[in-house]
Amino acid sequence: MAEIKYRRVLLKLGGEALAGEGGFGINPRQAEFVARTVCDVVNMGVQVAIVIGGGNLWRGKQDGLDHGMERVTADHMGMLATVMNSLALQDALERTGIPTRVMTGIEVRAVAEPYIQRRAVRHMEKGRVIIFGAGTGNPYFTTDTAASLRAMEIDAELLIKATKVDGVYDSDPKKNPDAKRFEHLTYIEALNMRVGVMDSTAMAMCMDNDLPICIINLWQEGVLEQVVQGKSVGTIITA
Repeated sequence: MAEIKYRRVLLKLGGEALAGEGGFGINPRQAEFVARTVCDVVNMGVQVAIVIGGGNLWRGKQDGLDHGMERVTADHMGMLATVMNSLALQDALERTGIPTRVMTGIEVRAVAEPYIQRRAVRHMEKGRVIIFGAGTGNPYFTTDTAASLRAMEIDAELLIKATKVDGVYDSDPKKNPDAKRFEHLTYIEALNMRVGVMDSTAMAMCMDNDLPICIINLWQEGVLEQVVQGKSVGTIITA
């Protein structure tokens, strides 16, 4: 049995993790891949919570703000997009045999539970995967910030930011073949570099509460298992 370093983690996914062709919509095969990946670490005995974005369904700036929409309206629409993604991922997870609950920052009682911190922790203690939808429930806050907040509220030991890049680089690895990947950064270094994989508000919250962040490429086989075992993959951001 593999030794586990992190027993409770929060996984932050972008909406593109479920996206279909062109980065839009929901592809059931993508959802199934994410579900299998999460299932592997749940079966190791790790408690998992998930925050997922909604960019595959709604991009507030491009689809709304650039056309004159009010910011609060655009953000609320984005929250609803994350709920749709949460339900799709819940369905995929439960088809792998993993009991799952969706909890939301705004009330949509017909399809999900309202977020209550103690209830979320209890669900995880019972072996259920929790998907937090609708961000923080407030406009002007990103799902990155929601991930940081929820991770601290449930006392997660690690925040895992899943991207399509295997860590933080000193330049764009797609444009520069000699780009250097950082194995470790401090919070201050990441903030000064304006690391694009996570917004500064979320990063500062993690720094203030000493919550480590690991940036990984979710599409690399076995990477999530390696992370919870404490192996050196991706980029780890700590104090």
